[in-house]
Amino acid sequence: MKLVSSFLNLEIEIPCWTSGRLWLLRIGLYKLERAKPIADDWIWIIDHTVQLGKEKCMVILGIRRETFPKGELHLIHEDVEPIALIPTEQSNGEIVFQQLEKTIDKTGIPIQIVSDHGTDIKSGVGKFCKKYDTVHTYDMKHKGAAILKRELKGNSDWEEFSKRASKTSKKVQQTELSAMAPPNQRSKARYMNLDKLVDWGTKILLHLDAKKIEQGEDFERCRMYDKFGWVCEYRDQLKDWKRLVEMVETTNKFVNFMGLYKGINKDLRMQLDELPQNPRFAHVKEELIGFVKEQQGKMGDEDRLLGSSEIIESVIGKYKGLQHDQVKGGFTGMLLGLSASVSDLTMETVKDAIDSIPTKNVWRWIKENIGKSVHSQRKEFNKIAEEMEQKLDENLCTV
Repeated sequence: MKLVSSFLNLEIEIPCWTSGRLWLLRIGLYKLERAKPIADDWIWIIDHTVQLGKEKCMVILGIRRETFPKGELHLIHEDVEPIALIPTEQSNGEIVFQQLEKTIDKTGIPIQIVSDHGTDIKSGVGKFCKKYDTVHTYDMKHKGAAILKRELKGNSDWEEFSKRASKTSKKVQQTELSAMAPPNQRSKARYMNLDKLVDWGTKILLHLDAKKIEQGEDFERCRMYDKFGWVCEYRDQLKDWKRLVEMVETTNKFVNFMGLYKGINKDLRMQLDELPQNPRFAHVKEELIGFVKEQQGKMGDEDRLLGSSEIIESVIGKYKGLQHDQVKGGFTGMLLGLSASVSDLTMETVKDAIDSIPTKNVWRWIKENIGKSVHSQRKEFNKIAEEMEQKLDENLCTV
């Protein structure tokens, strides 16, 4: 802003970065608290986000079925509305159920809830759906990851391949081969990103094959072969893993873009039949088709519902990006930045937010919902230690 102001010769005061942060939080609180229409076609997408400390936060995003995008049902951040942000130090099925019941006041009873199958969420949503006859849909991506985990966890070839890839990443990350390093493997969500590792292995084989054609047998003396030649030992396995991943990813994308509807199982079968077939994983293909058939069991002929909670993963990822290093310090007021990052952001919305949400409302919400952050507690801890150290020094001087 300072550069633009000086370039255009504008004599205006440049606000401090803390002012910009507060504007963001005021917009987030406005979006979170503004009245939502009470309707019978709301769909809730829910998940927990966690940071350092014992707290977790229930995030509930919503979309009305009448506002679904036309054609492909691939949601973006602007499509969903922030319904609730509920930090809590404890979570179990009963607590999740109570959180969902309180949220009814904001939108009415939802026709569908989409979530992963975390133990407390699954239990709480299950109880809620029995009481209110709401459809509970298991996120397709998490289901796919569960299938991949079942098929590959304990597979000695896969376990060894993953370990060797991790070691190779450390060996090449500071060399001229860093661009070819294996993708990072996240311990908690490794099977949700397994496709990236399989894709990496397949591409390394193609590069090695090209190198062999170019240099003949001498290619085994090159540095690339020295670091990545071991991947050749898994050529047959990578072909199998690629077929498995293709089935799961095709299903993920199909459900994410098309949603759930009557007859989706037949359309999905046509999609999967077009892929190269591997008899070893024929049971996985049938399981995927059976899963989507089960998910659309309670739907009417004209109904269309969400089959994926991928949008909430993206929104939480954006929030953690806003946090930067603070994500390691527990929840802060920036949690309202998550709310600000979704739904509409027109000039009218910004004006209404700034006009109706004073800064004191933001501080009140933070005090009531978050309390002291881990960062604040750490400052107090250090202050007490410093005061005690000073007292000890004064006593020594007196003696």
